[in-house]
Amino acid sequence: MLDQLKAMGAVASLLKNREKLQASIQEVKEEMGKVEVTGKSSNGAVVAKVNGQMKVLSVEISAALVNGMAAEPKTREATAKLIADAVNDALSQAQEKLQVAVQKRTQELGIPDLPGLGNLLG
Repeated sequence: MLDQLKAMGAVASLLKNREKLQASIQEVKEEMGKVEVTGKSSNGAVVAKVNGQMKVLSVEISAALVNGMAAEPKTREATAKLIADAVNDALSQAQEKLQVAVQKRTQELGIPDLPGLGNLLG
C-alpha cells in the first residue's frame, strides 16, 4: 500500500513537472547518443561498438577469423556466436550507462526510483 502511495505521488510530481521532465529526457537521449562502448567476444576476435541509444555502430572481425570463415562451415557458425557475444556485451554496457544517466536525472528532478522509468527513453 505504501509503495502504491509513493508511486501515485511520483506520478503526480511527474505531471506537475512535465516540461522539465521532457527536457531532461531529451538531454539524456542526446547525451546517450554521444556515448560509445566497445564489446568484445570472449577471445577478442570480434569487437562491436554500440552507442548509448542501443544502436550498433560497427563490428570488426579479426583477419584470422575471416580467413577461417571461408574454409569451414563450423567456423562461420562460431563467428556468428562471437558476433552476437560482442554485440550483447556492448549493449549491456550501454544499458548500464543509460541507467546511470536516468538515475542521475531523476534524482536531480527529485523523482523517486520508479521501475521501468528508463524504458521511456527506448
